[in-house]
Amino acid sequence: MSQLQRIAIAPSQFQQGQILLTKEQQHYLGRVLRLREGDRFIAMDGKGKWWLAQLTGEQAQVLESLVVETELPVSITLMVALPKGNGFDEVVRCCTELGVTCIAPVLSDRTLLHPSPQKLERWRRIAAEAAEQSERSFVPTILDPVAFNTAVTANQTSHRYICEARGEYPHLNKVLSSISEEIVIAIGPEGGWTTQEVENAKSAGFQPVSLGRRILRAVTAPVVALSLITASCEV
Repeated sequence: MSQLQRIAIAPSQFQQGQILLTKEQQHYLGRVLRLREGDRFIAMDGKGKWWLAQLTGEQAQVLESLVVETELPVSITLMVALPKGNGFDEVVRCCTELGVTCIAPVLSDRTLLHPSPQKLERWRRIAAEAAEQSERSFVPTILDPVAFNTAVTANQTSHRYICEARGEYPHLNKVLSSISEEIVIAIGPEGGWTTQEVENAKSAGFQPVSLGRRILRAVTAPVVALSLITASCEV
C-alpha cells in the first residue's frame, strides 16, 4: 500500500502527460511535505481522476493513471491539537478508517506536549494498520508536529475551517456543499482553542464552524468532523 502524499489539482493543470504546478503547490510539496526532485506523489482532480506523478522542477511528470475506488473524492487535512495521554492513537485510527488524507498534529497554547520520534513512528504504524484494515488505497500522511500558529499560515487551501465549541458559528454541515477538492479542518485540545488562536486562524483565512451544541471531547470531535465530511461526499 502506498505511503504517498496527495494533492488536489484543477483538471486544467493536467496537460500532455504533465501536471503544471502552481507556486502554492510547489511550496506545499517542497516546504511542507519535504518532497524533492524525483519524489512521487498522487495528484487528484476532484472529478474522479487520479495520477501517480513525479516531481520534476516546477512541474510533475505523470507516470500512470490510477484506478481508485475506496478513497474519498476530496482531500482532507486534519489539523489537530495533541490531546493528553494516548488519545491521539485513537484519533489516528478512527480518522484513517473514515478517509483522512493527511493528519497535521499541532501544539496549541493549551497543550504543550512535544511527542517523541517514537510516538510519531507509532502513529504512522497505526495509520498503516488502519488503512489496511479498512481496505483503503493509501495510507494517510502524518506530518511532524508544529506550533498551531505556524500551521495556520503554512496551508493556503481555499476551504479551511476551525471548529469552535463556544460562540454562534455556522454548523460544519452547512458549509460543506461547496467543497469540491480540498479541505483543512482544525480541531482544538481539551479546553478548546484560546481566543488568540481563533483570531490568528481567522486572520489566516480559516472560517470558524460548530460541530453542534454539545461540548465534545478532544478525541470525539475529529471523528464527528470527518463523519460529516465523508457523509457529504459519499451520500
